[in-house]
Amino acid sequence: MNDLILIVHLVVSLSLVGLILIQHGKGADAGAAALGGGGGGGASSSIFGSQGSASFLSRTSSLLAAIFFITSLSLAYFSGTVERESSVTETAIPTEVVAPIPADLPEL
Repeated sequence: MNDLILIVHLVVSLSLVGLILIQHGKGADAGAAALGGGGGGGASSSIFGSQGSASFLSRTSSLLAAIFFITSLSLAYFSGTVERESSVTETAIPTEVVAPIPADLPEL
């Protein structure tokens, strides 16, 4: 479950970054109108029309942002509910005890 949410979270975050980079800023329309020469520039000849692109991209980015927040909160919740051992020594398997070497043995 945690792995599936993590994969969805990564895909949504990368899609959100790409979608935000595609969008035009608020000042881009004013610059296009000034450079286009009275006709409105090339912004009106886009695929979605003059305002269709902005509304479509902004709605899609808001949907992806909502999914991003939901997956972030669910990952935070599931990371807090995982039972973890308090120490590595508690999980260690005891092995046989080696007897100490007596001090009166000669060296080889």
